[in-house]
Amino acid sequence: MTTQLTLGTWLSIGSPVIVELAAVCGLDWVLLDLEHGCGSEADVPEQLRAVRGGPTRAIVRVPGDRPDLVARMLDHGADGVMVPHVDRVAQAEQFVRAASYPPRGQRGVSRTVRAHDYGLRPLDGKPAPLLIAQIETLDAVHEAAGIARIDGIDVLFVGPADLQHDLALRQPKAGTGFEDCLDRVVAAARAAGKAAGILVREPGDLPRWIEQGFTFVAVQSDVAILREAFRSLAALDRLPRQ
Repeated sequence: MTTQLTLGTWLSIGSPVIVELAAVCGLDWVLLDLEHGCGSEADVPEQLRAVRGGPTRAIVRVPGDRPDLVARMLDHGADGVMVPHVDRVAQAEQFVRAASYPPRGQRGVSRTVRAHDYGLRPLDGKPAPLLIAQIETLDAVHEAAGIARIDGIDVLFVGPADLQHDLALRQPKAGTGFEDCLDRVVAAARAAGKAAGILVREPGDLPRWIEQGFTFVAVQSDVAILREAFRSLAALDRLPRQ
């Protein structure tokens, strides 16, 4: 996994138009969110078609530890999959098995799915999918080094909101602060030759996260970008009038 900065964004609305717009604007990757997003699995193929033929990678976050859904997203043609709340090494191992064909894994073989151009592309004609494990609890931070060492896991991706919430629930017994957790995740990823990722809400904070060692970074989300734009428009009504 390259340590060069790879920049993406979070897409929760489920619109192929927004996916296409993000791609043509030059983002390295987009995250299609099935965990908290507005769309369903049925919406994913059209969103994936919106980036077809371009350099932008489409990654789908499945809503949980679901081997069947991991395999289906890859059959649909996703370039990668993100699994939330990977707290244990065993979960990471199951994730890799779900995303891999035998003998490495248990993904079912179908040559006629979209990922293989409906039978026109051989099974080995598509690059290996990007597999991203989300680190969202203190338990996951403790297991980060082991998770990073799993062959097939490419990125340890911190979910800041969930991790901060988990730490707040544990205080004062947690014994580890948020910044310490981030450092541990980055160190675990780096030691295993993997990337560390995070979702950044403020674009101006990006240099800080890069300096800390995060290289697979999502900046903002479609909902947040539209929300702030609409709020700015609404504020125009309060400007002084001539």
